[in-house]
Amino acid sequence: MRDALLTRRRLLVGASALGLAACDSTRPQAGFLGAMERFNLRAQRALFDPERLAPEEPLSALTPPEHFPAYFISPEVPRAPASWALKVGGLVARPSVLTVEDLRRLPRADLRVRHHCVEGWSAVAAWHGVRVRDVAEAVGADPRAGYVEFRSFDLGYASSWDRPSAMHAQTLLAYGMNGEPLPAAHGAPLRLYSAVKLGYKMVKYLTEVNFLPEPTGGYWEDQGYEWFAGV
Repeated sequence: MRDALLTRRRLLVGASALGLAACDSTRPQAGFLGAMERFNLRAQRALFDPERLAPEEPLSALTPPEHFPAYFISPEVPRAPASWALKVGGLVARPSVLTVEDLRRLPRADLRVRHHCVEGWSAVAAWHGVRVRDVAEAVGADPRAGYVEFRSFDLGYASSWDRPSAMHAQTLLAYGMNGEPLPAAHGAPLRLYSAVKLGYKMVKYLTEVNFLPEPTGGYWEDQGYEWFAGV
């Protein structure tokens, strides 16, 4: 936990510096800010261990649902269109359009770890869904795709991840929360959830997953937030 806290503190320092420029994080920056951005990225990648698992929290640690903050960009809770399905594409052998029922046919994974927000709060929920790595295998994701982009129907919210973090055993496409179908306020019908990233990287209301050779930034990243955002 101490290591995670130290990593988040480094993140906040980097995010504050980058925020001064309100820059597009997908483009290298010049001068001091560019050097700090590149240093933060190298440092966090070096600290990341793709085999390290976050500890599972006990059931007694679950945050009451009414106290687990819900967050979205839209002025009210986004609702999925009746024709909703997840598009999976990019550098893949088998581009796919998957319903929740299709995802349920893949191996289920359960995760009960602490959620960390860049604003400083934390909470615990039990999530279930399918690992991103299992979706990647199902569609034949190309090894040359070093990044994974996640897109949303919540006013175009998006984030791109490094592939090792997306393929981590505790990174899920979650369709359930606390033993129930995923609530609309928390990203229904499908959201990204992971033990290895800060909350703003966990895209809700998913519409697309794309395996790409380059990063594409993200909603907050393009406004200066740290791109890697590991915990």
